[in-house]
Amino acid sequence: MASGWEARPPWRLGRLHLPLCLMLLLLLRSPARGAHIKKAEATTTTSAGAEAGRGPVRPLLPRRGAGQGAEGGGGRGSPEVWLASSAWPSVEGRPLWVEGGPRGVSGRDNSRGRDLNRSFPDQFSSGEPPALDEVPEVRALMDWIRRNKFVLSGNLHGGSVVASYPFDDSPEHKATGIYSKTSDDEVFKYLAKAYASNHPIMKTGEPHCPGDEDETFKDGITNGAHWYDVEGGMQDYNYIWANCFEITLELSCCKYPPASQLRQEWENNRESLITLIEKVHIGIKGFVTDSVTGAELENATISVAGINHNITTGRFGDFHRLLVPGTYNLTVVSPGYMPLTINDIIVKEGPATEVDFALRPTAVVSLIPDMTETIATASSVAILNVPRGTSSSHEPIQPKDFHHHHFPDMEIFLRRFANEYPNITRLYSLGKSVESRELYVMEISDNPGVHEPGEPEFKYIGNMHGNEVVGRELLLNLIEYLCKNFGTDPEVTDLVRSTRIHLMPSMNPDGYEKSQEGDSGSGIGRNNSNNFDLNRNFPDQFVQITDPTQPETIAVMSWMKSYPFVLSANLHGGSLVVNYPFDDDEQGLAIYSKSPDDAVFQQIALSYSKENSQMFQGRPCKNIYPNEYFPHGITNGANWYNVPGGMQDWNYLHTNCFEVTIELGCVKYPFEKDLPRFWEQNRRSLIQFMKQVHQGVKGFVLDGTDGRGILNATISVAEINHPVTSYKNGDYWRLLVPGTYKITASARGYNPVTQNVTVKSEGAIEVNFTLVRSSTDGNKESKKGKGDSTSAEDASDPTTKEFEALIKDLSAENGLEGIMLSSSSNLALYRYHSYKDLSEFLRGLVMNYPLITNLTTLGQSAEYRHIWSLEISNKPNVSEPEEPKIRFVAGIHGNAPVGTELLLALAEFLCLNYKKNPAVTQLVDRTRIVIVPSLNPDGRERAQEKECTSKIGQTNARGKDLDTDFTNNASQPETKAIIENLIQKQDFSLSVALDGGSVLVTYPYDKPVQTVENKETLKHLASLYANNHPSMHMGQPSCPNKSDENIPGGVMRGAEWYSHLGSMKDYSVTYGHCPEITVYISCCYFPSAAQLPSLWVENKRSLLSMLVEVHKGVHGFVKDKTGKPISKAVIVLNEGIKVHTKEGGYFHVLLAPGVHNINAIADGYQQQHSQVFVHHDAASSVVIVFDTDNRIFGLPRELVVTVSGATMSALILTACIIWCICSIKSNRHKDGFHRLRQHHDEYEDEIRMMSTGSKKSLLSHEFQDETDTEEETLYSSKH
Repeated sequence: MASGWEARPPWRLGRLHLPLCLMLLLLLRSPARGAHIKKAEATTTTSAGAEAGRGPVRPLLPRRGAGQGAEGGGGRGSPEVWLASSAWPSVEGRPLWVEGGPRGVSGRDNSRGRDLNRSFPDQFSSGEPPALDEVPEVRALMDWIRRNKFVLSGNLHGGSVVASYPFDDSPEHKATGIYSKTSDDEVFKYLAKAYASNHPIMKTGEPHCPGDEDETFKDGITNGAHWYDVEGGMQDYNYIWANCFEITLELSCCKYPPASQLRQEWENNRESLITLIEKVHIGIKGFVTDSVTGAELENATISVAGINHNITTGRFGDFHRLLVPGTYNLTVVSPGYMPLTINDIIVKEGPATEVDFALRPTAVVSLIPDMTETIATASSVAILNVPRGTSSSHEPIQPKDFHHHHFPDMEIFLRRFANEYPNITRLYSLGKSVESRELYVMEISDNPGVHEPGEPEFKYIGNMHGNEVVGRELLLNLIEYLCKNFGTDPEVTDLVRSTRIHLMPSMNPDGYEKSQEGDSGSGIGRNNSNNFDLNRNFPDQFVQITDPTQPETIAVMSWMKSYPFVLSANLHGGSLVVNYPFDDDEQGLAIYSKSPDDAVFQQIALSYSKENSQMFQGRPCKNIYPNEYFPHGITNGANWYNVPGGMQDWNYLHTNCFEVTIELGCVKYPFEKDLPRFWEQNRRSLIQFMKQVHQGVKGFVLDGTDGRGILNATISVAEINHPVTSYKNGDYWRLLVPGTYKITASARGYNPVTQNVTVKSEGAIEVNFTLVRSSTDGNKESKKGKGDSTSAEDASDPTTKEFEALIKDLSAENGLEGIMLSSSSNLALYRYHSYKDLSEFLRGLVMNYPLITNLTTLGQSAEYRHIWSLEISNKPNVSEPEEPKIRFVAGIHGNAPVGTELLLALAEFLCLNYKKNPAVTQLVDRTRIVIVPSLNPDGRERAQEKECTSKIGQTNARGKDLDTDFTNNASQPETKAIIENLIQKQDFSLSVALDGGSVLVTYPYDKPVQTVENKETLKHLASLYANNHPSMHMGQPSCPNKSDENIPGGVMRGAEWYSHLGSMKDYSVTYGHCPEITVYISCCYFPSAAQLPSLWVENKRSLLSMLVEVHKGVHGFVKDKTGKPISKAVIVLNEGIKVHTKEGGYFHVLLAPGVHNINAIADGYQQQHSQVFVHHDAASSVVIVFDTDNRIFGLPRELVVTVSGATMSALILTACIIWCICSIKSNRHKDGFHRLRQHHDEYEDEIRMMSTGSKKSLLSHEFQDETDTEEETLYSSKH
């Protein structure tokens, strides 16, 4: 807290605390002090600023002075020191005020003119604090405070020499003189004196600051409000909304003293700083556990008798309560447990007194369900079903905020509860409406932001029709009710702990702003700003919806596809009834249109209506619709009236979610005075309906080989034609009414498993399925006599298994948050880099990080600029064939340089965090990362900033679009260099190309083709990038020239987006055997430099997800029976994709999760066949062992030799037979009869015989021997 500007000379600007924090950081590294430094926070706020819209948004850099554990604490009983040297830096790293400058107030506020120490939520606030968008520094600090259970904190300021403690303001907000005492006033005075008494000037109480020479402070300390009133101060926020005790330390009269005085200031403050840190150990500390199981209880409440200020336990059940010496009675309360009080705890000066609490559960529940093959037991997590009217020892707190909330009011309301209840809330947006209003959702859960395996997810959606406002207000009331009663009301606490609840108060905020209070039946505000009814805008099973899909519809559909919702309700107005699917039928008539789960829908609809007495009567609006009657207050949608394009049917048909539509009242926009009555009528219904998410069957579908959960397994119920699918961890939920069912779990590549299950009325039945891979036996058969294909996982060394565990963790939902939050992000994203700047930047990285970087040139452009390639690896420029390689390229179109800047930021991010962030370090150590930031440097030099649609610079210097020149006859020097030195020479597993002009991802092919090989994997990679982007996956780029564009999932095949030949990604897939996706970063080709930080934030997670994904798929190596590696073997996957083994026989290929066929081919070896199952969170590792190929002409050698021998024998025998026959004929000719030619008659007879046309006619004539004797004839033949 700085002194009031009315009383303080304006020429002293506080910068002293920054060097002091840095000096303290150096001191903390000294072993001599290490034993004393356990847990504290030292935060400082500077007065420098960044000019709005021009300077960079620079990150907060908290530093630890001890320990290098993961964020949020070093583990059980291991507190730490955090130092935040500046709440925010100055413009481009330069101060707005310099030493010895003239007097003034420049730099005190942030770039948007906000005093950060007047911008925190305040208990005595006379108005709302500034919107967090105006004070991003405050938002960052609040998130930091919320994530970490800080115990003690010091906020370092300048302008006087005094230690100030809470409260900083009072309800009266009198300028000065009001002592605003906290419940821990003695503790705060003790802490302030500990600092002041060790400061040579502060302890005197007489700062003698120029202009305030007469100002004194007894013992060098003061109550903040007594000094002067500060509304919205940080130290009060710490005390009220966190476990942390914070004091504000004014260190010097001069706020920005000359550098020559810093050594003296360090000497003045050194001992005080250390002493304050040591005070983190005073009071009482210990652990809170379950007395039965020993489990550590998080968020248990610690209260001290006589002190009206509680704290809560940390994630390990640990607590640390600062107290001055004395005797105290401590009570610990945790929902589901009996409170426990320990009296007469003595606190002495010095180390904290250790006291542990073991709480006894109110009801002991079996933690291990008694599972059998046929009938499963109920879930061990019981949801308390408190009947209406049942009283308990604790009466729940009811909402107080009953008024109509227009969008600004609603936004403030949501932010307020998100700030006040950070442990159970998360406020997020699905996107924007037509008029750019945020589509807010409030998540309420005991672990916000995380899907807990086995925990179902529920949603309420309100205000789909803008003029139907009751649902909007009820959901805001419900948020207040759940937040205020969590931890004290058993029903609310159990519901929040066992369910992930998402509440969307307004799906149509634009329509609401047009609506009018008191409207009972008009259509004003019903539709969105484009005048479309959102409940007629969803794809329909019976009717073709021709209206363009609206931004709100797209956002909600994407949301529903992204979360494993089980149950939902859509809150409307205009009647009083619950209607359930289907909403329409084939004929378009008002008849009962039954869904396969009609019984389930009736049950969940009744759970709501029976708690609303007026609704249950079934005659809702007698004055408006006198003949309308709904038995028990429920109806089939189509039986009431036909609604094509409704949201509830789309939920049921396209997701695992069962949704009903609830009409909340006959008046669509009631007067504000009636809102309390609506809450009273519906509050029990809202709670009871949420509990229905815990009915039916739930469990996990697991892989019988490794026990992992199977994603997208199908769970089907016999005779109910509506299967559901499992989520990431194999968890599933299937709503069913009580009865006995035959349930089957199946998945691609597995043998299905069926169980008979009896569902009861109380709670969900837990049934787990373990599936055996269907390929196991077939593989064993196929291996006989043909070599082996085995898993390599068992041979993994410990470091490999550790890395595999890291990949699995990073693949989990929000798994990348650890890198995002704990890594250094001090990147200079405030300007674009010209070719010269880019070259110097890359050389600078190599100079500063020579052990992990290597810079080469792929070639030169048409104008002789280098096409730089930066490799980042633990062994750059050293061949490591077992490591996967990934390349990031950008700038193929010079007029879209955003990708270039993001890749430079990525390179700097990896280098900065190497050996600092464990996850980044392991990724760099085990990945070969190649970054080519600018493929078209000539075009980049011609492009102009802020030209969003200009084509100047798109082509290279010769006017050629390089993305049409990737052919075997490439004509441009840039494409030749990329083909020869990047795509063809290096074995990459994945390529990511960044471009501009929209917000989506495309996958091959860009050329028009009928079929796409490996489409499933290519689309999977593209979807992975889009899903990690905050808005891309919503499929609504909202580019100015294509405002109505709809791209499902933010992913599209290249030819469908922009069909052309000669593209880089087509060449990469076809000839480089490397999958490549193209990411379009922004609608504007060349946005202003001020947008670069936000674009980096939007894409950082997606870029990192690619580094994780490259370690999945299938990898392994190929060898022969002797163990010799086989390089250049061909691995054919799914009879289409081909990769070649590298040196050492290694290969790696990315594949979508599921079962894939592998054929391995190598010259001189037998072909190998096998199947492999690819998980979504890990690589499948295989070893393929070849047998030598002894086949001849594709036949076994033995058979060929036998057949050849037999054939030769037969040929020889045949030749002998022929020779013999020929020999016999020859001898007969020599020794046989021969007719003698004697006289004319005999000659004519010979002519007649020789002229006969056939052997048969020859034989028909007799031979007449006219010689006298046989001897005569014999001699005649010898002539």
